[in-house]
Amino acid sequence: MISLRQSRERGYADHGWLKSFHSFSFAGYYDPQHMGWGNLRVINEDRIAPGTGFGTHGHNDMEIVSYVMSGRLAHKDSMGNVQTIPPGEVQRMSAGSGVRHSEFNHAPDQTTHFLQIWIEPDQIGIAPGYEQKAFADADKRGRLCLVAARDGAQGAVTIHADARIYAGLFDGAEQAELALDPARKAYVFLVRGSLSVNGLALQAGDAVLLAQESLLQLGQGVDAEVLVFDLAP
Repeated sequence: MISLRQSRERGYADHGWLKSFHSFSFAGYYDPQHMGWGNLRVINEDRIAPGTGFGTHGHNDMEIVSYVMSGRLAHKDSMGNVQTIPPGEVQRMSAGSGVRHSEFNHAPDQTTHFLQIWIEPDQIGIAPGYEQKAFADADKRGRLCLVAARDGAQGAVTIHADARIYAGLFDGAEQAELALDPARKAYVFLVRGSLSVNGLALQAGDAVLLAQESLLQLGQGVDAEVLVFDLAP
């Protein structure tokens, strides 16, 4: 089963300082047909206006991954982490038994554009944790680079969830395949550009939901940046 969900079908919220597209039900956006996919619960495509951000707030029992496309995201949390996330770096925060944090765009003249991703953990009540790693464009060029995984394989950030996240860059003749377990689910989100996914043409913000499939094929990219999720059913 392969289903295409176009960018325009997502939920949208405009808070002035924050403009956010919701792939799944979140806050004021509710769609019973899109509550998540497997253990993937949230993909919010956020744009934070210069000099603004999310004030201190709390999370618990969720694996939260931040993926910055442009600008920078300043992070501060109750674990003592004070970090800045630029494009090319992936942040993982395990909320576990409870954590509080803030996220800001301190730039005076540049919007921060990033993805906020939530994945349901496979264990609850763990000690909160934080990790941040850089992944070079060269490692994503024409291939899928593992950036998050439960076992931290291949230098990925370690998430406490039965899921793997890959990032790839595709242009022209570049193409890649990924074997899928038909008993699991997969989700493809196109960050930018255009890309063919198992024969479906995607534009930025589009997504493909896959179930009972054994192969993922990516190609015909035009300045494409893509995230691929291998998920528990």
